[in-house]
Amino acid sequence: METTMLESFIKDPRIAYFSMEIGLRSEIPTYSGGLGVLAGDTIKSAADLNIPMVAVTLLTKKGYFRQEIDAEGNQIEIPDEWHPSDFLTPLGKRVSVFIEEREVKIGAWLYIVESIIGGKVPIIYLDTDIEDNHEEDRGITHFLYGGDDAYRLKQEIVLGIGGVRMLDELGFEIKKYHMNEGHSSLLTLELLRRYKRDIEEVWDERLVWDAERVRRLCVFTTHTPVEAGHDKFSYDLVKRIMCEVIPLDVIKEFGGQETLNMTLLGLNLSHYINGVAKRHQEVSQDMFPGYEIHAITNGVHSYTWTHDRFKRLYDRYLPGWANEPEIFVRIGKIPSEEIWDVHMEVKKELIDYVNRETGVGMDYDTLTIGFARRATSYKRADLIFTDVERLLRIGEGKIQLIYAGKAHPKDTPGKELIRRIFQVKEMMQGRIKIAYLKNYNMSLALQIIAGVDVWLNTPQRPYEASGTSGMKAAHNGVLNFSVLDGWWIEGHIEGITGWSIGGPPHEPSDPIQDSDDLYNKLETVIIPTFYENRHQWTKMMKNAIGMIAYYFNSHRMMRRYVTEAYIR
Repeated sequence: METTMLESFIKDPRIAYFSMEIGLRSEIPTYSGGLGVLAGDTIKSAADLNIPMVAVTLLTKKGYFRQEIDAEGNQIEIPDEWHPSDFLTPLGKRVSVFIEEREVKIGAWLYIVESIIGGKVPIIYLDTDIEDNHEEDRGITHFLYGGDDAYRLKQEIVLGIGGVRMLDELGFEIKKYHMNEGHSSLLTLELLRRYKRDIEEVWDERLVWDAERVRRLCVFTTHTPVEAGHDKFSYDLVKRIMCEVIPLDVIKEFGGQETLNMTLLGLNLSHYINGVAKRHQEVSQDMFPGYEIHAITNGVHSYTWTHDRFKRLYDRYLPGWANEPEIFVRIGKIPSEEIWDVHMEVKKELIDYVNRETGVGMDYDTLTIGFARRATSYKRADLIFTDVERLLRIGEGKIQLIYAGKAHPKDTPGKELIRRIFQVKEMMQGRIKIAYLKNYNMSLALQIIAGVDVWLNTPQRPYEASGTSGMKAAHNGVLNFSVLDGWWIEGHIEGITGWSIGGPPHEPSDPIQDSDDLYNKLETVIIPTFYENRHQWTKMMKNAIGMIAYYFNSHRMMRRYVTEAYIR
């Protein structure tokens, strides 16, 4: 069966795109946030553009987690179990890896992403929940980012080493391996093993490992400007869990002498390395001096992240926009009042949903600010509450706030952020209405991103590698109000495409300066413009679409990967 299904995909060489998580739709919860959703957008654009690609990821049968929040703002995590057979097709092939000296068998499931214009990209989901495996090993592919370092290393063995073996077993011919972050870097070790030179006598044992051939095959994208965000494993753990693929001293040569640094392994064995925004490239270059790191700024999949009501509007005035987002530059063809009317329809949908879910009693005409993303300290979801009394003076009766986002189960400060928002909500006593929506996923993300008036983003510089939620907002005419970090440095034109918060991009964040600037612009620019100058507001909405959506999309991103990374 699998031969028939894969026949059209294995006859030509393909790009193998490896990602620990892939977000395609809410019903397939094999993603936790931005990294996975970006991977999904990458694959969708590859299908639209007929780029010959195959993606590899883990099945994560119990998902990331489903989030409940109690009345005090305490996050409760529930396994997000789903049934792969509802969406995926099992493939009969098996490969093996050795973990803790046990043979671990890996199965595969197939999902095919189909473009509305006919292109297709297969995704191979790796699964260790097989009867032949030891009970402990069956759970390796159950939870996304679950467990301890040992569990994570086992997952990365399955993804990197097992993934390469599975592609080979299924009959794929791979011309490039693209690692989306360091989780899949162990694939380089499998390639080193595969391309070991057949040399009987050498003066230096390292010469048998054809590192240059592996480099020519590999592309590496780093997403993490925070040192702690790069996976590192002690060599004691590596020796205990990862049975020898290649000798340990060779692994140390490419992955670091003190610990196995997965980012370093990817950097050392890739011919093309990139960060995900121009500023992130600079930060990565400082973190890893001596490597040539490029910049390909992220984008989002335009068709996925445009609300259905806006799709219909664009179809009328800008036919072809979905597969040619550059057409957004002609946004002037759409009358401003039609953009505003569609925005208000989308906003009413969101407000109705918020009121049904929370009973907070929001209204349609109040300036609505959205903040929805992973709940973690550097995102500073509570920056707007630095001076609650000042916020009340500025915003009482004039603004309402919608929040959503999950904290990682082990991120105690992130969970405290959610509780803090609930505490402020109680303190406000309805003077400024605040809602926190539970179980943030892709469907809810689109609803919030498209329905608010202003998209707020307050990360601590320089820790926002790129960020993509603001790009999604712009596709729906929603204005960004953001710290100058990540992609917003490139997308921001003050008062034209949105507004900045705080100091210039290359200065570290100053929370006092940031909050003061936030309050000043909210009071003197944003609130007055919204209520008193509809013409200016809708003009900026059109600028957001015509100047941001036309460029910050995954079609542009993928064309750059093809020309700069894949065909080199």
